[in-house]
Amino acid sequence: MEGTNTHDGAAAPHAGAGSCADGGAGGAHSVRAGAATAISIRADSTAPGGNQRNGNGNLGCAYAALDLGTNNCRLLVARPSRRGFKVVDAFSRIIRLGEGVSTTGRLSQPAIDRTIDALRVCAAKMERNKVERAGLIATEACRLAANADEFLDRVRSETGLHIQVVDRETEAKLAVSGCASLIDQSCDYALVFDIGGGSSELIWLDLTRRRTGWRRSLNDRLEVQSCIAAWTSLQVGVVTLAERFGGMHVDAETFAAMVQHVARMLEAFEAEHGLRRRIDAGRTHLLGTSGTVTTVAGVHLGLPRYERSKVDGCWLDISQARAVTAGLLASTYEQRAAQPCVGRERADLVLAGCAILEAVLQMWPCRRLRVADRGLREGILATLMTEDGVYRMGGRGARWRR
Repeated sequence: MEGTNTHDGAAAPHAGAGSCADGGAGGAHSVRAGAATAISIRADSTAPGGNQRNGNGNLGCAYAALDLGTNNCRLLVARPSRRGFKVVDAFSRIIRLGEGVSTTGRLSQPAIDRTIDALRVCAAKMERNKVERAGLIATEACRLAANADEFLDRVRSETGLHIQVVDRETEAKLAVSGCASLIDQSCDYALVFDIGGGSSELIWLDLTRRRTGWRRSLNDRLEVQSCIAAWTSLQVGVVTLAERFGGMHVDAETFAAMVQHVARMLEAFEAEHGLRRRIDAGRTHLLGTSGTVTTVAGVHLGLPRYERSKVDGCWLDISQARAVTAGLLASTYEQRAAQPCVGRERADLVLAGCAILEAVLQMWPCRRLRVADRGLREGILATLMTEDGVYRMGGRGARWRR
C-alpha cells in the first residue's frame, strides 16, 4: 500500500532541476488536433459502505479512484484538502489481467480470479473508508477482451463494484490531468507519455495555449486539457511487448528489435505532427507517468526500497535513464528480480518498458525527463471533486468550498 500523501500540486523533490527556463526561445506553433472536451466518467452515486451523494462539495466526503489496467489494479481513497486532496488509503497489486489477451482475445480464468481477489480488497477499503463517490475504470485489457462484459458482470456480482471501460482518449486526458502539477510552467511544450501494460498513450501539450496562470488547483489540472494539441494511443505495452519478444531472457539483439518495433508505431504520429522539429525549436520537456519510468528513477537513485516521495517529481537526464536501461539489460533475470525497485513481479516486464521508453527517446530527443508517480487515479479524483464543486472558479483563483 502506498503511504498517505497530500496531492496539492506543490513542487515535488528535485523540482528545481531541469527547468525549461534556460532553454532556447520558442514561439507558438499550430498543431492539428481535435478540440479538448470535458472528461465524462460515470461515477457511482453510492459506493460500498457509502452514503448517498450530497452534491454540495462536502469536504468530509471520501472519494475513490480505481484504475484496473492490463498489469495492475490500483486504488486511491482521498478526501479534499485546501489545495488538492489528501490520500487516506491506497492499494496496488500486479494482477496481469491482460495476460495472453493479445493472442487469445479473451481474459483467462486465472487472470480473472486474481483480479477479483484484488478487487475484493479494494471494495473492503472503500467500505471501511465510507466512500461516497467513486470513479472506477478499466483500460486496454477490457477494451480488447471478448469476454470483458462477462468479467465485469461477475465483478459487480461478487464485489459490488461497477467498473466502466473507458476509451483511449479518456485515458489519455485523465493521465494528463493526473500529473499536470508536475509540468514545468516555464516550458512551451511538454510530451506526456504513459507506458501501460497493454497500451501506451502519448500526449503533446502546447503550453502557449494556457488561458491563465496556473494556480495548482484541481481546476487547473483539468484545464490543462485545453493545451492538448495532439495525442495517440499505441496498442503496445509492457505485457504485450514482453509476450511478443520474451521478457525473462533479453539480449541486446532482442532489445533492439523491441525498440525498432515500437519506433515503427511512433512514425505516423511524428510524421503528422512534426514534434521533433518543435522540440528542437522550443523549450520542451518529457513527462513520464508509468511503472517503467518510476522503476528507472528508483534504480538510478539507488533506493534500497521504492519510495514514492523521492521518485515522484524527480528529474532525470536522458543519459541517466539510458544508463539504467543498459544496466538492466546487462543483468540476468534473477539479478533484475533482486533489484529492490524492480522485484520478481516486474523482472520479466521491465526491459519491455525500457524498450518503449528508448523508442520514445530516440524519436523525440529531449535533455530532461520528469518522472510522475501519479496519473489516471489522480485525474479521476480531480474530475470527481471538481464536478462536486469542491473548488469554485472565479476571481483571482479557485476558491476552496468550506
